[in-house]
Amino acid sequence: MPKELERDLGLPSVLAISVGAMVGSGIFILPALAMKMAGSAVVIAYLLAGLLVLPAALSKSEMATAMPEAGGTYVYIERSMGPLLGTIAGIGTWFALSFKGALALVGGAPYIVLLFDLPVDVVAVGLAAVLVVVNLVGVKQTGRLQVLIVTVMLAAMAWFAVGSVGSVAPVRYDGMFADPSGGLLAATGFVFVSYAGVTKVASVAEEIENPGRNIPLGMLGSLAFTTVLYVLVVAVLVGAAPTPNLAGSLTPVADVAAATLARPGLVAVVLAAILALISTANAGLLSSSRYPFAMSRDGLMPGAFESVSERFGTPTTAISLTGGVLLAMIVFVPIDDIAKLGSAFQILVFVLINVAVIAFRESDVEAYDPEFRDPLYPWSQTFGVVGGLVLLTQMGTLPLVGAVLIVSAGLIWYLVYARKRVRREGVARDELRRRVGRRVVERTRSEVADRDGYDVVVAVTEETTPDREAGLVRAAAIVARERDGTVTVVRFDEVPDQMPLEPASETLSAGDEEFERRLDRLAQRLDVPLEYGEIVSHDTRHAVANFADDHGADLLLLEGVHGGLRSRLLGNDPDWITRHAPCDVVLVDVHPDHAYDEVTLVTDRGPFDPLKVQVADALAAAGDATMALVQTVPNDATEEMQTAIRDYHDELATLASVPVESRVVAEDDLGRAVTSADLAVVEGDDGGLLRGRPHRQVLDAADAPSVVVRPHEERKPGPLGRVLERVAF
Repeated sequence: MPKELERDLGLPSVLAISVGAMVGSGIFILPALAMKMAGSAVVIAYLLAGLLVLPAALSKSEMATAMPEAGGTYVYIERSMGPLLGTIAGIGTWFALSFKGALALVGGAPYIVLLFDLPVDVVAVGLAAVLVVVNLVGVKQTGRLQVLIVTVMLAAMAWFAVGSVGSVAPVRYDGMFADPSGGLLAATGFVFVSYAGVTKVASVAEEIENPGRNIPLGMLGSLAFTTVLYVLVVAVLVGAAPTPNLAGSLTPVADVAAATLARPGLVAVVLAAILALISTANAGLLSSSRYPFAMSRDGLMPGAFESVSERFGTPTTAISLTGGVLLAMIVFVPIDDIAKLGSAFQILVFVLINVAVIAFRESDVEAYDPEFRDPLYPWSQTFGVVGGLVLLTQMGTLPLVGAVLIVSAGLIWYLVYARKRVRREGVARDELRRRVGRRVVERTRSEVADRDGYDVVVAVTEETTPDREAGLVRAAAIVARERDGTVTVVRFDEVPDQMPLEPASETLSAGDEEFERRLDRLAQRLDVPLEYGEIVSHDTRHAVANFADDHGADLLLLEGVHGGLRSRLLGNDPDWITRHAPCDVVLVDVHPDHAYDEVTLVTDRGPFDPLKVQVADALAAAGDATMALVQTVPNDATEEMQTAIRDYHDELATLASVPVESRVVAEDDLGRAVTSADLAVVEGDDGGLLRGRPHRQVLDAADAPSVVVRPHEERKPGPLGRVLERVAF
């Protein structure tokens, strides 16, 4: 039986963890640096950043009550969008939280040296080591320490605010609204990381008592409290000291306290700053260490990270690794780079969190039953996504490049290690697959219902044998009959360039006369309107395309050869007519007397094209045959993927006029799956590849007559639609 984490964190601990994770570098280091960007408008920047964090807090509160598991962000994104994005989010958030912890420890150095003459690096490394030990001995001790630190810190900040408010000069707020964008947005993006800790508590959700109540109250309560605290304290900082003297300071709170408070007040504020920064680092280590723990349980990280201490009940390996990363950052990574990278990736993570809750809501997964639901859905998520992306444009090149590198690291880890160990996918992809399938079914239904003047043009030459000719006309009549359409058969005669066309067109050869007699006999036997004639040209394929265009053809039917890749009329380049014909093109390799019991449709890159379904259904109905839908999936396809495809096949079957059999097969088994085909129908486009196989190989495996459908470009989905279909299927 797997070990579980003890639920012993109450609401005070949840509030303390969230507040302590936020109130650190965000108030003691960043305000003065942000003033260089926005001046006195930095007060608005903190308020705006808090509003932009609210959607992520609402989203994460909802998902945490549905899935109170260790791992937080990773768990939600992995469940909603699959293990690939889950891996990227898990590793990325793990590093981002470690960055923030390192920022807090190194950023507290200027405050430390105000009281103690000690080597900054040694103190930072020593504090980091102590925090690792504290976290190793258990969450209960960590939660109690967090409550103590936050209580002392808030008392000191209250002393600072009350003692300094009398020194505030209103004139120092002049120009606050002078620049409504520009520097304000840049400052908002810069201080965004100040609120990152609000959702960190979700990563220890598995250890929280009564999660349905304590998680949303803890997150939203701590966000509201911290936003008010930030705005009030920053307003005091701006109003109590001239901006030119404060902007860029590494100890802005201490600078103002020195001018407005007595010596005891200054000492209290400096001690509070040190405690707050330690609190931030402690919360970062506490939550970030849960990410490798949760990922290990899901097979995305080595099993060692899942080990829980028998004595303390904590994930010792995960905490030790995270502590090592934190120490390495303190020693080797410049603090400015840590802050910038942490801010940019935190915005990306919050954007993904908002998208994740949309995926869960829209997929209507039965297992997703949160005790708390965002009452502002989906407007809050939309605001969070758009606002986050806007802020990202203000972050500069280096943070974006760093975020891309972190994403790339997650992608590489997934491809090298995790991909072969997991067989699951997110609810978003499953829902996308089902929606794409339903859309294609509706498109097919609409085209089947359209019976207004469908015209099929059959193109033959003097080289087309009478039997083949009859087979083409019969196939055209079958398709046209289902759409209440007509058939037009044209024999194309090609003459040398040296011969004028007019004399050639005035001469009716014996072959032409025999062609007309054959078509006259066929017309009498068919139950669809049939017209026929001859065209003389110097270039047959151009003549075919021009006639189809002038005639307003809906479907151009040509003679194919075995394997389906060539047309007898067009030679080795059937793609030419696909590019130039104004309509759909079908290559038919069927003898008129061929009997078939099964018409087999094959696809693998997406849903079945509506035209292919209509052609196959018409041929099956005419031959009193069944229709088999064969769709290949990767060898490691999930059960959810196979079930969704079978459901899609079932919906298509409701549109067919013949019995339908669904076959969802692994790509390695495709050859065996089509051996029972008496007539194979495939789609030919994009170079004629079927999951890396030429159509000829698929049709050779079937060893049966073939029909290759080439839909016109205007009927195909656009580039984005094709990408969505391939991702879904």
